[in-house]
Amino acid sequence: MIRKHSLVRRGAAVVAAGAAALVLAACGGGDSDSAAGHGGHNAAASPSASAPASQGQHNAADVAFAKGMIPHHRQAVEMADLAPERAQSAEVKTLAADIKKAQDPEIETLSGWLTSWGEEVPAEGAMDHSMHGMDDMGGMMTDEEMTGLENASGKAFDTAFMELMIKHHEGAVAMAKAEQADGAHGPARKMAGDIITSQNAEIEQMKKLLGKD
Repeated sequence: MIRKHSLVRRGAAVVAAGAAALVLAACGGGDSDSAAGHGGHNAAASPSASAPASQGQHNAADVAFAKGMIPHHRQAVEMADLAPERAQSAEVKTLAADIKKAQDPEIETLSGWLTSWGEEVPAEGAMDHSMHGMDDMGGMMTDEEMTGLENASGKAFDTAFMELMIKHHEGAVAMAKAEQADGAHGPARKMAGDIITSQNAEIEQMKKLLGKD
């Protein structure tokens, strides 16, 4: 009898343990559902929660930098494209090639940033009207200056090209310094630093070339 009662008690304990396991499983499921629910809420809340951080990755200064530098670079490339057939100096031809090589990829990168930010990329040809209110147009050439450069050749072209490109580069450096001071987008600030370094070096090179007989 004692053994029988023991078996009964053991069986009852097993049943109780099983019931307890079921209750724990149900609770665990509830916790898991709750966790999933929290996860769901977190997932749903994540975009809005991360939106300020995402917006903080770029600001109005970054947008202005990209929108201004694209037409600015396009004009520099247009100027550089004139050099192979018009320049007399091999150094000017090399300089023009270097400018084109550096600025073409930057135009693509800047355009990609604007697209990813939901901003409009300046249209081709929108040069003089896209410089976000800069009084000196960031060193941009006027139509008359561009026409004069197109009509020049030989040493006259070399001189005009370098004088105009110095002014053009100085405008780009000023825009890049504004981006470094006010921008929030890390890659844009880095590009601005690269522009300042490379274009200041080219300005010095052109000034030296202009000083030669």
